[in-house]
This record gives sequence, structure tokens and C-alpha cells, in this order.
Amino acid sequence: MQHTMKQLAGATLVAALSLAGTAKAQTAEDVKIGFAGPMTGAQAHYGKDFQNGITLAVEEMNATKPMIGGKPVHFVLDSADDQADPRTGTTVAQKLVDDGIKGMLGHFNSGTTIPASRIYANAGIPEIAMATAPEYTQQGFKTTFRMMTSDTQQGSVAGTFAVKSLGMKKIAIVDDRTAYGQGLADQFEKAAKASGATIVDREFTNDKAVDFKSILTKLKSMQPELIYYGGADSQAAPMVKQMKSLGIKAPLMSGEMVHTPTFIQIAGDAANGTVASLAGLPLEEMPGGKDYITKYKKRFGEDVQTYSPYAYDGAMAMFDAMKKANSTDPAKYLPFLAKTAMPSVTSASLAYDAKGDLKNGGITLYKVVDGKWTTLQSVGGK
Repeated sequence: MQHTMKQLAGATLVAALSLAGTAKAQTAEDVKIGFAGPMTGAQAHYGKDFQNGITLAVEEMNATKPMIGGKPVHFVLDSADDQADPRTGTTVAQKLVDDGIKGMLGHFNSGTTIPASRIYANAGIPEIAMATAPEYTQQGFKTTFRMMTSDTQQGSVAGTFAVKSLGMKKIAIVDDRTAYGQGLADQFEKAAKASGATIVDREFTNDKAVDFKSILTKLKSMQPELIYYGGADSQAAPMVKQMKSLGIKAPLMSGEMVHTPTFIQIAGDAANGTVASLAGLPLEEMPGGKDYITKYKKRFGEDVQTYSPYAYDGAMAMFDAMKKANSTDPAKYLPFLAKTAMPSVTSASLAYDAKGDLKNGGITLYKVVDGKWTTLQSVGGK
């Protein structure tokens, strides 16, 4: 009887140790990934769109129960609101670094991304940002990568298109003096002039303004055929309404921050005729576009907006690099991230050049017709 009891006790101990070992083996290590964007204020809809793409990628990757470095890992998104403000952006960046993030997905605005990027670079943390200002990847950091084509290409394509395809010869330009808005307007102006246009005036406002009547009254007297705006939809929408109320016949043209449902909702009928450029192919024509539309709608119960497919691809590129390096250590997976070459939602081959800019970045031009964004033309990209 005593011998039997000892056997039972031994078997129970072995079983308990076995269960404990299994539980330990199944406990995945949390790996923090940073995210920052404007989650409050006038640009909150951009931040949510951006975050949704990353959330989808994180959830899909975790569902595969990834093993990295011989152990299960679980990715956790460490999110922060940078309020589209450069000073807040640097504060947020330092907090995320102090939190122990292994990679950074963000920021959104060029004005917040550029100062924050130095903090991630100093910490050796790879950063894949939505920022499109050329300066972001021209700082000499090895840690900076993009989710979208830079303004150098977008502004150049838009400026050439305005003159050669739309036939606009007299153009006025307004920008919001942010790193994004001014940078995009600069590139547009350069290309428009090179294509033979005359810039009749260049004005500036700020990214909080809603009254543009004094600027527009001045521009009206110069009779431009087109007004180009470098900035966000929260300014472009009231601007285009005021253009119509002042009897300005020229259409508005802008970049991807205006290619949103929000712009049409705020501008109403005044939105018709507005032209905007956006990186990449139209969503339905993207290599993984149709599948992405389906799974996005299933997960979030709404249509894809503008930025989430690019955010999703950026997150997947980071995870892919970690898997190839078999490590979540930033120093170990960074070289693999730099050599990324993978099929993605937005491109048949997502790859970066030596600076971290996208190699295969095309641009598509859109126009608001009967209250909907419709495709005009795609230039480049694969």
C-alpha cells in the first residue's frame, strides 16, 4: 500500500511538472511595438485610419502564433497620441523608447515624425513612418523607413499632371506651413514651372485656420486657372466652400490628406471638381486590395479610408524582418528590414532603397465627381 502511494505521489508530481512545463512553454513573450499618430483633434480621423491598419496586422500576426528566437512571441501595440504636434511628438517618442518598444510604426505627420526620428535613431529602434516629407529619410539615419511614397515624387507628378494633362497654365499656391504641406507645395511648384506654368501667387496659412476669405479674395483678382493647396482636409474643405461662395471658377488641387471621405462630407457640393494625388494604385487595383477590403470591413465594420493599407504593409514588413532575423532585437533585425523584398497589399514587391524610401512607389490622381472620388490616372508603381 505504501509503495502504491509512493508511485501515485510520484506520478502526480511528474504530471504537475509536465503541466507546469507546458504552461511555461505556451506562455508567449510580449513584444512591444510603438505606434503614434494624431488620435485627438482635427486630424484624429487620420490617426484612427492609420492605427486600424496596424491593429489588423498585429492581430493577424499574433493569430499565427509566431515563434521567434525559439520561443513564442505575442506582439503588443503601445499606442500614443502625438496630437499632430512636433513638441508632443518628441515627448511621446521618448516615452515609447523608455517603455522598451522593439520597433516603431509612426508617426503620421512629417512635422512630428522628423524631430521624433532622432530619438528612435539614437536608441537604435527601426521606425517605419507614414510621413512623406523628403527630409525624413535624408537625415542619414539607418533606422528610417517609409510607408508611402515621398512628396518629391507625389508633388512632381501632380505638378506635371496639372499642366500637361489638365492644361492649367496660371496657378496659385497656398500651403499650411507644416513640413508636409509646404514641402508638397514646393515640389508641386517646381514641377508646374518646369512644365511651363506661371505661378501667379504663393500664399500661406496654418493648419488650424478655417477662414481663407482674405487670401482667396487676393487670389481671385489674379484669375488663376487652378489653386493648389498643400495641407489637410480640415482646411481644404472650408477653403473650397469659400472659393465657391466668392465665385472663383478655378478648381482646387491637393495631396493625399485631402483624398478622404471627410473632405467630401465637410465640403458638400463644393467638393465637386477637386483633384487630389495619392501614393500607389487605387485600392481595388492594388495586388492585395480586394482581400484587404474584405477583411478590413469584417474587422472594423466600415470601409477602408486612405492610409490603413500602407500602415498594414509597414507593420508586416517589420514582422517579416524579425522572423527572418529570428530575433526581435532591433540591432539584429534592422539589416533584414533594410533588405525587405516581399509581396504586400499595396505593391507586388515592397522594398526600400538605401535611404528607406519605397522603391516601387506610384501616384494616382483622383477627382471628385458627383460627390465621389473617381480615378483620373495612375503614374508609375507596380
